[in-house]
Amino acid sequence: MQLTSRDVWLSTVIFGALGLALLLPLVCLFHDAVFRDAAWPIGLASALFWGIVAIIATFGFWDLYYSYFYPSWIRWLVPLDLLLYGAIGLGIWWLALRLPGPAVMWFALLGGVEGILEHVLGIYGLRILERVPWLQGLAPLPILIFSFFEYALYWTLVAWLGLGLTRLIA
Repeated sequence: MQLTSRDVWLSTVIFGALGLALLLPLVCLFHDAVFRDAAWPIGLASALFWGIVAIIATFGFWDLYYSYFYPSWIRWLVPLDLLLYGAIGLGIWWLALRLPGPAVMWFALLGGVEGILEHVLGIYGLRILERVPWLQGLAPLPILIFSFFEYALYWTLVAWLGLGLTRLIA
């Protein structure tokens, strides 16, 4: 299996369209006043979503991806992603509230920026494009652009979960 730039660009379009389709109704439903009071639901949604994603990804795709740049013992630290992403979610929530316009929109967009930062770390710090066989030969730029739309979609899903938790609590 070898990923190509064309595959990455096509995935970017798909993730971008899905993200937009999920974000537009969320902007209408998750009003700023409700979002402002949703710190704990957003933090919990972030921890749950990303904790589950990290556990499934790490244990499900270890041999295909993670084993090329992480030592095997790191798998047992993955549950700590619950704490890490809960905190990241709260940080993004806090920043989103300080920007003009719909806060939940900024939450998703800032999540996309967070995705770029993670992928910069992966590409330049962990050298994933050199070490992972099916990523070899890819240029960083398409991966970084894709990561924005990928993570904007994921953080939109976190916001949907946060809205659900907010309504459960109310």
